[in-house]
Amino acid sequence: MARPQDAIRKTLPLLALAAAGALLLQPAPVGAQEEPIRAERPEELAYPPLPEFELPAPRRVELDNGMVVMLLEDHELPLVQAVAMVRAGSRLEPAAEAGLAEVAASVVRTGGTERMGPDELDDFLEGKAAVIESGAGEDQARVSMSALAEDFPEVLRVFADVLRRPAFAQERIEVALTQERAGVARQNDNPQSILFRELDERVYGPGSPYASTPTYATLAAIERDDLVAWHRRHYRPDRLVLGLVGDFDSERALALVRELFGDWRVAAEGEEAGSEGGDEGAAAYREAPNPGVFVAEKSDINQSNIGLGHLGILRSHPDYYAVEVMNEVLGGSMTSRLFSEVRTRKGLAYAVFGRVGSDWDHPGVTVLFTTTKVETTGEAIRALLEEARGMKGRPPTDDEVDRAKRAILSSFVFRIDSPREVLEQQLVFEHFGYPLDWLATYRDRIEAVTGDEVRRAAAEHLHPEAFSIVVVGPAEGRDEDLSAFGTVEELDISIPPPPAP
Repeated sequence: MARPQDAIRKTLPLLALAAAGALLLQPAPVGAQEEPIRAERPEELAYPPLPEFELPAPRRVELDNGMVVMLLEDHELPLVQAVAMVRAGSRLEPAAEAGLAEVAASVVRTGGTERMGPDELDDFLEGKAAVIESGAGEDQARVSMSALAEDFPEVLRVFADVLRRPAFAQERIEVALTQERAGVARQNDNPQSILFRELDERVYGPGSPYASTPTYATLAAIERDDLVAWHRRHYRPDRLVLGLVGDFDSERALALVRELFGDWRVAAEGEEAGSEGGDEGAAAYREAPNPGVFVAEKSDINQSNIGLGHLGILRSHPDYYAVEVMNEVLGGSMTSRLFSEVRTRKGLAYAVFGRVGSDWDHPGVTVLFTTTKVETTGEAIRALLEEARGMKGRPPTDDEVDRAKRAILSSFVFRIDSPREVLEQQLVFEHFGYPLDWLATYRDRIEAVTGDEVRRAAAEHLHPEAFSIVVVGPAEGRDEDLSAFGTVEELDISIPPPPAP
């Protein structure tokens, strides 16, 4: 299912960074003759100056039909990869058909094309050792391709057909719907999926597409005609950014792209995007805070999963870089306050992280998260609140800010350690209308952040009094009544049954 996975994708990667941060960020000796850097504690690590480097710059071309193409040659391996990002995310789908974007994206690939049936398409790709995959998130659909350089022209022709001329074979639609229904049936299996799903709804509001989740009823409402109409409205050249990276000649590749996509025209008047299922821009969400305690009982586990959240910021916000540094101080790694205090000193957490959330064209969700024993549920909530309040009462010191900046800058290379990662970042910037040098200037802007800016960001963007506190776990055995933290609302996470045939 698309939406719970989106929530986990935005938050749980930070958990891995927190657990492995000190190991990843420990600097290696610069030269063979230098003594290894030694430290008794993570915060004692010293970082050598970062080397200068230049990011490869993809070539950007806009076709006459509005489609943007980015090309980045990389001749290290005889491979070519393509990624198409389409403005066809779940936030545009009608609420009564939640799941439509993901089903459509899936069957765009699996349902065959006008020229190749589903099985023929599968056999063709297998014979070429090539891959075409597709899926959708809340703000975009993606179709990707990988092929040997010698097969690139032939596979790209099929890739163009998948994007432009999907057949939506009925039997493959049924397979996709069955997979989505299986996701509905499993949506309460993972307590962290429940937590982030419910936290999104508490923060964004129950009517927001950012908190939408497919149900048996919404999936039952999806028919083939809906998928065809969705594709016609949203899979259009003026809503698509195509990136190519790998072993090709840019001029020849661009000529092939023009041949395959240049005659693709925008739908006729009356079929324009946005005519159904949502606006072109960011979807609606609740802007006012929603403080309180929201409890989802799950008695088949033996720990409490806790999330504290409120609305975050846009990545275009002037304070974004100061907030990034503040997040590192709060919960970014083993040297962060949350890890050092809640996990190490107090021994309350199996896992812990926290950050002021951000997203490209709508505010992200600010989250403080931990898992703890049922018997320390209240104590863990108090510990999270204490650290959130401490970012104002005990504002970050200049030493903490300096360590946080160095940690961010030292780990920056892991975000761009392949040409494909660089290209995909550029596609995202193009997709959301950000400057294409956003990534290239990131390091300089982090380096320029001052301690005063971080302290001001902590005071202005972290609001403990506004937290929605979501707890998922057994009710029996908690150390205290959760009403001590606000008005308690019991959440109904039962799964509505499928509609009668």
